[in-house]
Amino acid sequence: MKKVDYTFTKSRYFQLGIAFLVVSSTFIGCKKNKATFEPTPYKLEIPSHFPSMPIPADNPMTVEGVALGRMLFYEKRLSLDNSISCASCHAPQHAFSDPNPFSTGVNGAVGNRNSMALVNLGWQSFFFWDGRAKTLEQQILEPIPNPVEMHQSWEDAVAKLYNDVRYRNAFYEAFGEQGIDRYKVSKALAQFLRTMISGTSKFDVMYKIENSLPLNATDQQMTISPSEWAGYDLFKSLNGADCFHCHNGPLMQVQKFSNNGLDNNFTDLGRMHVTGNSNDKGKFKVPTLRNIELSGPYMHDGRFQTLDEVIEHYSSGIVQSPTIDPLIEFASQGGVQLSAEQKDLLKQFLKTLTDYRFIQNPAFQPPAD
Repeated sequence: MKKVDYTFTKSRYFQLGIAFLVVSSTFIGCKKNKATFEPTPYKLEIPSHFPSMPIPADNPMTVEGVALGRMLFYEKRLSLDNSISCASCHAPQHAFSDPNPFSTGVNGAVGNRNSMALVNLGWQSFFFWDGRAKTLEQQILEPIPNPVEMHQSWEDAVAKLYNDVRYRNAFYEAFGEQGIDRYKVSKALAQFLRTMISGTSKFDVMYKIENSLPLNATDQQMTISPSEWAGYDLFKSLNGADCFHCHNGPLMQVQKFSNNGLDNNFTDLGRMHVTGNSNDKGKFKVPTLRNIELSGPYMHDGRFQTLDEVIEHYSSGIVQSPTIDPLIEFASQGGVQLSAEQKDLLKQFLKTLTDYRFIQNPAFQPPAD
């Protein structure tokens, strides 16, 4: 029988080594590389007469993040029975607020405070009527699990989104990594909401003229009537409507809590719910007056249906209580006691705060399917 020689020469070892390297290189070259995506920075268009907007370092604005936030704002699957979205209580045609005193959640549950208009949120220092949320991202985390709003656990909400390949892709593009969680949902919605800037009303033209700021081409096309100017003068006058203490500047809002004389016996304690301080009893966040013509009903409980009722409250309906805002200087006489003509002028001015370009902006409407 012929003897088999199992020994290898040095040359043979070398040939086998080269072959192994070739095969290994081919295998590695054919291996699919992990995809990467870098979100695109988003450039906010801030009106020239506005301050710069503070953006959180851990939630930079991106094109993909804003687009995802817009999808989520109109997404009904975030609610338990897939019946309501954020937009259900913040409708575009109502200045992104609710035309009802209290919003209706899933299963017919009804809240106890009026839905605030969503506008210029990037400049807010606190959120909700009682200011319990310090950031926009923190505020967004609350409505989904709230039993009188969307009433769905975050785990179930995230699972619904994850089961949709469009959302898996959208979240990946927005954050440059795989996965969906409540915090990414919150961040994407916050990015979208920060783009909802209102600064193109008649009032903005008046503000620029008053402060000797340059007008753009669109501003120059607007005509301000003498009555509107007179209403603005009345709005700012200490001996007139005296509104300027709480509503001023381009945001038409002072960042504070105020008891504005609605009651002397409080069924809703307002800010006191958060602080436990009796000095905060009946105090609520001062809202912006932007788009006030479209965002009724008014006050934290939606008690006033019309602007006329609001004006009448400050004219003759102020109720005194220990925590009433000291800047309401005519509280002892029930209000500023405006004449019928003054009330009309004030109302004409308040309507100059309506920003139709903002309300009708297609970038804020439901995205195409």
